Amino acid sequence: MSTLHSERILILDFGSQYTQLIARRVRESRVYCELHPYDMTMAEISAFKPSGIILSGGPKSVYDSGAPPVEEALFELGVPILGICYGMQLLSQHFGGKVVPAGKREYGHAVLEAIGEPGDLFDGFFTEGTSSVWMSHGDHVEVVPVGFEVVARTTNAPVCAIQNPQRNLYGVQFHPEVNHTPQGELMLSTFVRKICRCSGQWTPGKIVDDAVARIREQVGTEQVILGLSGGVDSSVAAALIHRAIGDQLHCVFVDNGLLRLDEGDQVMATFAGNLGVKVTRVNAQRRFYDGLKGEVDPEKKRKIIGNLFVDIFEEQAGEVEDAQWLAQGTIYPDVIESAGAKTGKAHNIKSHHNVGGLPDYMKLKLLEPLRELFKDEVRAIGEELGLPKQMVWRHPFPGPGLGVRVLGEVKEEYCDILRRADAIYIDELYETGHYHKISQAFAVFLPVKSVGVMGDGRTYEYVIALRAVETKDFMTAGWYPMPYADLARISNRIINEVKGVNRVVYDISSKPPATIEWE
Repeated sequence: MSTLHSERILILDFGSQYTQLIARRVRESRVYCELHPYDMTMAEISAFKPSGIILSGGPKSVYDSGAPPVEEALFELGVPILGICYGMQLLSQHFGGKVVPAGKREYGHAVLEAIGEPGDLFDGFFTEGTSSVWMSHGDHVEVVPVGFEVVARTTNAPVCAIQNPQRNLYGVQFHPEVNHTPQGELMLSTFVRKICRCSGQWTPGKIVDDAVARIREQVGTEQVILGLSGGVDSSVAAALIHRAIGDQLHCVFVDNGLLRLDEGDQVMATFAGNLGVKVTRVNAQRRFYDGLKGEVDPEKKRKIIGNLFVDIFEEQAGEVEDAQWLAQGTIYPDVIESAGAKTGKAHNIKSHHNVGGLPDYMKLKLLEPLRELFKDEVRAIGEELGLPKQMVWRHPFPGPGLGVRVLGEVKEEYCDILRRADAIYIDELYETGHYHKISQAFAVFLPVKSVGVMGDGRTYEYVIALRAVETKDFMTAGWYPMPYADLARISNRIINEVKGVNRVVYDISSKPPATIEWE
């Protein structure tokens, strides 16, 4: 274990949709943490050597048959433990308390009222004895276990926070990890920094230094290849590995014709020009357009694009003599979600193509220097490595690129129209100061024509849809309330400057029921 990982919080996941947010909040306190399923063995937990443990929420009731349990030995480790929602109920039941169905369930905002002196965990949490919190529960603690005291309550939950300071055991019925609990981040920081006594070593500079040392130890003098997409994750991975091993890194940049305006040239200028990274650019636009010809199904388009990329990457990788390693920009949410997909313990999960090993025929070892990091941490170390801020902090871009932002069949003509419209849209968002207030914004090409009038003539041209959303976790999202004047200016510019477009619409759908991307 490196010095950087010597302070570490273990989060045991009981199936909550918010568990990743707990981990992110702990990391924001500059303390390293890992998320593992609730049935992690005691041998594994002891080997992890946690400075503290957090028990997450979950969809079950602790009194149900088959409800996820917790082992007695966990409480004999002598480290602070915080139970959240289901975790608090589990803590209560384990020590002899009683959990029952609530007479009135609580979902959403509630006012938490302090009872007596709240103690160290809630230092600064309450203002004049109350605090706003987010609740999501149908059960509550009816009988408090011996040795615990009630710290706070709400109108519907008389036992909403408990503590046993002598044993460093704490429980809260609300969710401190979500943004709807304004002081929740403070509470979690207090737990990991003050109660668990972690000093906060997990900083961008130290993360970079630690990663560089580990890459050098892993790779030695061997050669590494990396598929550079121009996205944030692969870009930061490339910059980090290059800092560690220099010319031993060989990047392959496949220009598939589905990128944003001038993106290929920008990637080459940043990496090959400014950073001195060895990058082979493959101009494969025609192969992708030919492969996508006639296909309209979104999932089939994704597979075509993905398979072509692998084929072309393998062709180029074969040109790198003595390559022993394949580097990927896998990040921690990919690892968590794919683990959930395998175990069946997570509820909102998806599998990721770059997690879980490589095909046997590739005969390469896998290098994933970002697999411990969340997206915001990846961005922070990207800046630490000197990547352009506009590249590091730009909005997400799907792996298949414009292939899933051109609805229906993908044609070069459609991509060219969409590229120019999207560039105008993003340029205006920067100019008006909206870009960094929006979580994700992009244009979509609709393969339908509508009647218009330009000058004295009738037109029959395509439609561009604009999308902009606000979100914290991308699981849910609301449409961004763009000022009408700004929408009018963007629409006017696109229609006047992009030949082939005579109508612009703005998407005001939330997720759910819609998704963020259109395909």
